[in-house]
Parts: sequence; structure tokens; C-alpha cells
Amino acid sequence: MAKNIQSVRGMHDILPSQSSSWQYLEATIRTLFNSYGYRELRTPILEPTELFSRGIGEVTDIVEKEMYTFADRNGDSLSMRPEGTASCVRAGIQHGLLHNQQQRIWYTGPMFRHERPQKGRYRQFYQAGLETYGVSTPDIDAEVIAIGARLWKQLGLKDIQLQLNTLGSDEARQSYRDILIEYFSAHHDQLDEDSQRRLHKNPLRILDTKNPDLKNIVEAAPSLMDYLDTESQEHFDGVKTRLDSLGINYYINPRLVRGIDYYNRTVFEWVTEELGAQGTVCAGGRYDGLVKRLGGKVTPACGFGIGLERLILLMQAQKAQTPTLHPNVYLIMAGAEAQLAGVILAESLRDLHPALNLQSNVAAGSFKAQIKRADKSGADYAFILGENEVSENTITIKPLRNDEQQINISQEQLSSYIENNILKTPS
Repeated sequence: MAKNIQSVRGMHDILPSQSSSWQYLEATIRTLFNSYGYRELRTPILEPTELFSRGIGEVTDIVEKEMYTFADRNGDSLSMRPEGTASCVRAGIQHGLLHNQQQRIWYTGPMFRHERPQKGRYRQFYQAGLETYGVSTPDIDAEVIAIGARLWKQLGLKDIQLQLNTLGSDEARQSYRDILIEYFSAHHDQLDEDSQRRLHKNPLRILDTKNPDLKNIVEAAPSLMDYLDTESQEHFDGVKTRLDSLGINYYINPRLVRGIDYYNRTVFEWVTEELGAQGTVCAGGRYDGLVKRLGGKVTPACGFGIGLERLILLMQAQKAQTPTLHPNVYLIMAGAEAQLAGVILAESLRDLHPALNLQSNVAAGSFKAQIKRADKSGADYAFILGENEVSENTITIKPLRNDEQQINISQEQLSSYIENNILKTPS
């Protein structure tokens, strides 16, 4: 017997029983982002590898270890996108959306990283994010953060902490980089292989190490806060002042540097303690130099990305309410004559009531079997069409989720009944 084919490790199915939570989350995100004036951008899953090596940074775990990269038939190196921002910038440059303009865009879709699969971390994962371009002032940083805060509120999520830091200007980072090289060089023999390799290429990434053996060395490292230039400090103060005025609490984490090279100035993460090691559900900041790095003109930019799997897990952990998708009505058709009449009736009702979720029985079956299917579907009502109903032009309505009595009405009354009893919004 042939072995069953399984999904690729780290790439998971979202089953019909789970999809209602996903649809609710995606609809909430879409509505919220649109309400702030952001517009959707859809980019390809496949991009030139150079886009990510130049944009994200060659000395990052993503580019060095995690990207799905291959040569196509023309010999071009392509990669499946590991994140969304570089693709948004590429599209903005290519289509002339960025230079001397303000843009607010959002995106959602699958991303790919060859990581060790674990709960909340997959090799194909879904991300939603938003990007702003053309605004250098701290009010846009605060807006981006406030959108995240509002999303948690709309989803009914609690205890998500905002961690905040600044990486300063390029000049401040360069000065700090030299100081870090000097500091970590003095501890060279105690650094692990990754940190030694990054020492002269990107020493800030050492601050982001997950190696517990380096914890004391990292905590004793000089703080970038002590080397900020005046403009960077004023920008960060502006962000904090606006967050304070909005009542958004935050924790200053001076070791927060993010795992991608393009960030500067404001960086932040929304973190929960309820998901174990995968506690970051949203992360972002400023990347004012990315557009130029990818071939465009100097353009200030800010944004964030949200891991949807982690939000789903958090919603489940906190028992956040999500609507369950099920039919309003299950149409039972008993007998050959009723099956033909039922098809016509069902399509007529769908024409008259576009909001009605009506599932028709298929493959016939006994009346008892159809009642079982109706109950299993989760429908609120069963519409029963048998030979008597067809001949008398009536319909029997059987409530399935309450103690109301079964009734029989004329088909002329059915449309009014649907509007007044099934589709009526509770007051």
C-alpha cells in the first residue's frame, strides 16, 4: 500500500473548523487598517534573492540560514519572501509610489522561513503588516503603535506589553557600532561562533543573541541611549510624549534591536507571556534608509508586522470571542419531486436574501438522515420540503437551536419570515 503523502514539515493546514477564527481576525485587521486610511498592496510570493540580501541584510539569520532560495530555469536566484517590508519597498519603487509622496499601505499573506518548527513558529506562516512612507515626524510612529493597541482592544486581548527602544540615526549607530566592537572584542574568547562572526559586520546583532551563556556580557554592554545625537533623542521623546498622551503604556528595553538590519530610530515589539518562547506577536519600527538601499530616493518609512498564527494562539489562550460560521438554514428535501422543487426554491431565496446562509441537502437520504445532517451543520433552522409541501406550496420550518415550535407556512410568507425571524439583528 502506498504511503500517505503528508504536508511539508513546518507547513500546516488550516481546517474548516479553524477557518472562522482566521476569517474573523483577517476581517478585523482589514477593517481597522482601512479605517486609518491605509490601502492594501499585494506582492508576489517569489522575489529576486538580492531584494532580501540587500534589504534585510546579509549578516542576519533570515538571509544566512532561513530563506527558501533556488535558481530557476534561467539561472536567476529567487527566494520565497521571508517578510513583507522589502517587497513593499520594491513595489513602491518599481511603480513610482514613494518619491515625494506620502503613502499608507497594508499587506497580508504567507511568508516562508526554514526554521525549526514549534508552536507559534512555522516554516510557512501568515503575516499582516502596514507600512508608511514619506513621513519623518514622530506622530506617524505613534500612529502605527496606536493601531496595534486598538487591534488588541478590538480582539478582546489583554496583557500584551509594548517594548520600546530607539536605534538612533545612522551616524549615532555607526558611533555606537565602533564602541560595541571595542567592548565585545575584549570578550572575544567568551563569544559564541555566531557572535564572533558578527563582531565586525553587525555587532548590534550580538545584543539580540538568544544564547543564555552571553546574558551577563550583553547586559553589561554600553547602551545606545548614552550615544544618541540630539535629533534622535528629540524624535524618541516625541514618540514617547504622544504615547503618553494616548494612555499607551510601554517599557523601554535598551537591548531591543530587532533581527533585521534595515531598522533605525524607533523600534518596538508587542509581547505576551502566554505563548512561551514565541511571545512576540507584533514588531516593527522605522527603516528610513531602506528605500535608498533598494535603489530609490531617500524616503522615511515606518511600519510593523503581525504574526497571525501567534495571534490565533493568543485568542485561544485568552478565550477571546470569535464568531462561529454556520448556515442560517438547512434545506431538507424529501422525495424526488421535492428535490427538484427545492433546488429552485433555494436559488430563489439566495436571490432575495443575499445575507442568508443556506445549505441545501445533497445526495438525498432518508428524512432521519437529513435531519441529522441539518443538526450537524450547525444551522439554526431546518426548512423541510416534502411531497405535501410541494403540492400545497408550503414550507415547514423547524427550529434546531431553541424550544420554538415547528410551523408550516405558505411559501409566499417565507421571505417575510426570513427577514423578521432569521436575519433580524438582535436589539
